[in-house]
Amino acid sequence: MSPAVRGWLDARRTRLDDRGSGAGAVIIFAIVFLTLSAFVIDGGLSISKRERAADIAEQAARYAAQDLDTEGIYEGAKGAPINYQNCEARVRAFVEEAGLIGADVGNTHCVTANAQQVEVEVQMTYSPVFTGMFYGGDVTVKGRAVAENEVG
Repeated sequence: MSPAVRGWLDARRTRLDDRGSGAGAVIIFAIVFLTLSAFVIDGGLSISKRERAADIAEQAARYAAQDLDTEGIYEGAKGAPINYQNCEARVRAFVEEAGLIGADVGNTHCVTANAQQVEVEVQMTYSPVFTGMFYGGDVTVKGRAVAENEVG
């Protein structure tokens, strides 16, 4: 092959060289895939923790509402009055038994409490798997529930 043809072929090969052009597409695809998977995984974790907080709130409200005012019942009170003065203590005892710790126990409380019903708010804190790397910090979710005693 003549040097002129060889030079022309080398110049053409250099000009049309596409080695490595797929690497950019792979990198972009990997970033998009990781971003989407982060939102799917952390979104599912968020939903799960919200449901768990609501579940613990329902159970804690029931537990607090089961503390009946026996003196009131003996004195002839209608229905089954709740000993609502103990609501905070019973809710804290329940959430500690359920496995909540630290600030979550401290921020879980009775929102309203009277002889007919109690309303409880539970706070849970969790660390996101992927999005925590970008946004930093923990995420706090809350659940609320009402329990009332009915006689019948």
